[in-house]
Amino acid sequence: MLRELRIEQLGVIAEARLDLGRGLTVLTGETGAGKTMVVTGLALLFGGRGDPGRIRSGANRLSVEGRLDLPPEHPAWDIARRAGAEPDEDGTLIVSRTVNSEGRSRAHLGGRSVPIGVLAELAEVAWALHGQADQLRLRRPKEQRAALDRFAGGGHGRLLVDYRAAYARWRDLDDRLAVKSARTQELARTSEVLRSGLAEIAAVDPRPGELQELSTLAVRLADAEALGTAAKQAYDALSGDPMADGGTVQADGLSALARAALPLERASDESLRVLGGRVTELSYTVTDIAAELARYVQDAVADPGRLAEIQERISVLQTVIRRFAAPGSGSDGVLAWAREAQQQLLDLDVSDDALATLREQRDAARRAVGELGGQISNGRRAAGRRFSASVQTELGALAMPEARIEIEIDTDSDAPGPDGIDEVTLLLVPHAGSEAAPLHRTASGGELSRVMLAIEVVLAGSDPMPLMVFDEVDAGVGGQAAVQIGRRLAALADHHQVLVVTHLPQVAAHGGAHLVVDKTSDGTITASGIRQVSDNERVQELSRMLAGLPDSETGLAHAAELLATAADLA
Repeated sequence: MLRELRIEQLGVIAEARLDLGRGLTVLTGETGAGKTMVVTGLALLFGGRGDPGRIRSGANRLSVEGRLDLPPEHPAWDIARRAGAEPDEDGTLIVSRTVNSEGRSRAHLGGRSVPIGVLAELAEVAWALHGQADQLRLRRPKEQRAALDRFAGGGHGRLLVDYRAAYARWRDLDDRLAVKSARTQELARTSEVLRSGLAEIAAVDPRPGELQELSTLAVRLADAEALGTAAKQAYDALSGDPMADGGTVQADGLSALARAALPLERASDESLRVLGGRVTELSYTVTDIAAELARYVQDAVADPGRLAEIQERISVLQTVIRRFAAPGSGSDGVLAWAREAQQQLLDLDVSDDALATLREQRDAARRAVGELGGQISNGRRAAGRRFSASVQTELGALAMPEARIEIEIDTDSDAPGPDGIDEVTLLLVPHAGSEAAPLHRTASGGELSRVMLAIEVVLAGSDPMPLMVFDEVDAGVGGQAAVQIGRRLAALADHHQVLVVTHLPQVAAHGGAHLVVDKTSDGTITASGIRQVSDNERVQELSRMLAGLPDSETGLAHAAELLATAADLA
């Protein structure tokens, strides 16, 4: 339950603290005193839109803080743990929200700063608001279907989740099939271009880096004689001996350099030994270079036939590179294009087999939608019978004993929608002998308020929410019906914490606790506060609600009678 609520600088409320208990708490006050701001504060606390226009005049921010007292197994604790929140010292969970004049909003849960969405997630398991706006929404068929689904329970809700997932998959597959079928020719032409390119590349079969490798080899073969001569001359200069016929390395000159280093390395002078080491290193380097030059001379043999083959291969590679590769990417670019083309072919597959597979998947998804839709429809019909009976019981308690609600469910399995295959309409029979008709065309103002309240009470009874808030749902009702409304809300409070904002003394008399919003003004500043009343103060408040005068003898007597009657009915 919500144990405590603090509000600061919200609307006409400068500062207020509500200590809330179990059962039914009623909130009353004069028109404009700020009763609605309490509901607004609760909405902010549970993730509602932060409007800077709600900040009290002269203040730069508003704040709302609540203390939730929940059992350890309540799902709100799972949300809190995921957000990193911690319980307070007394085991409660503190929720807070601030909004500044610039519209920036901050939320905290269990001492941890959290996104506003976490508070909205908390709202789904912690509280439910029932107000006049909800009654207006319930006149619309879509909302009536949603209300029936809510009443049907958690198993039905999970079935709806499965249905919506199946429906989304069916629509996605159907759309993809339609697109592919409509673009078959276009996609086929694109696929043919890709296949032709891949075939051309496969025929050439380029290797990574092949063009660069062949270009280097072609240059060497084209100028083999000159390159070989240059390499031989360099070898002769390094070794000191002409290279023998056939390119055999003559090591005498190189060996002489190595031999010359030996006495230097053995000299008694350190500097000479260092020079000897350097000569030895030089001899190794010269020997390596000479060996590589010798190998180059051996390979530098003119081969016109091989050169022609390489040049022809280069020409073929350059052709596919120009067609398929990005500038400067060479044969590697061709291979990259081929990989991308193969993936595109998979995506653009419009063969008969691909279309047939997609069609089979679409049809299977459609069958799943039909099966789940049928189960949901059956569940709605069963829930509708229970719902009608429950609402009829509530209507009898609200001085409409002959009224009944009928649930009209029109099923069209050939036209599934995102919420199933049914259209749901709530019909009201207000009196014996009258015909059933949609709510907004049948009931008078007072009747409609009672019917909507009966529906709200039934829906609230099916909710697992620990906190139920009713915001002036008794508008347009009076007399004995108002007494029965108070009684029904008190009965609901046996299983929930219920907070009711009301203007009816007959309803307020049933509260286990009574809070009053008072408005004061010094001529320039208007402020509201909230106080709990009991005993004589409560009688005076009910008298004010009845007669407009808190000290009217007639009003006081009537107020005392209302409290006594409510106590007898409890």
